[in-house]
Amino acid sequence: MIISQQKPFEEILGIIGEKNKVFIIGCGLCATHCQSGGEEQVLEMKGRLLREGKDVTGHVVIEAVCHILNSKKEFRAKKAELKNTEVILVMACGAGVQTVSELQKIQVVGALDTLFLGNVKRFGQFEERCSLCGECLLNKTGGICPVTTCSKGLLNGPCGGMSDGKCEVDPERDCGWVKIYERLEQLGQLEDLEEIFAPKDFSKGTKPAALVVERQEVKK
Repeated sequence: MIISQQKPFEEILGIIGEKNKVFIIGCGLCATHCQSGGEEQVLEMKGRLLREGKDVTGHVVIEAVCHILNSKKEFRAKKAELKNTEVILVMACGAGVQTVSELQKIQVVGALDTLFLGNVKRFGQFEERCSLCGECLLNKTGGICPVTTCSKGLLNGPCGGMSDGKCEVDPERDCGWVKIYERLEQLGQLEDLEEIFAPKDFSKGTKPAALVVERQEVKK
């Protein structure tokens, strides 16, 4: 899940500037779960803009704003409202903002800051466990990512600053490599620690990334 949070309202208002007619877009997936851009937050934003004297021409919560084809369909349904709009305020992650920017020819304002790819710990609590590096080591580290869990992203064990199982960078956090050791010990796979990982191939994480999945014919 993409974790996001709202920008300060004053910042959003400053970017909109003197333009008056605003259309609001929310996201029904990640931003809804993060309580940063779901139906409730869209309606709250509408109310705040109205109180500032803005004319909200319409609003919609798209299931996944980053889905280009679905967003196109929603925009066709809202064609009349969008024609009468000066600014589109997008309450979705950066991918969603860029989708709207690609599909619309008027100014698009992002209302959220995109933070990280996160796991849902419990309602309203999220943790980063994957850095999208493009070269997973999880099969050798007990399913715990050293690139993300270790504050320094070390690949071959803890640094010299680890103390009593705690991280040198943040003493409140458990050392990522201690967690990996304990997990491998539990699994009876401590021999995996004997393998030395080569430096990561960061070219696999070159931006912007793209993937085209070819459809394969099913043999009958």
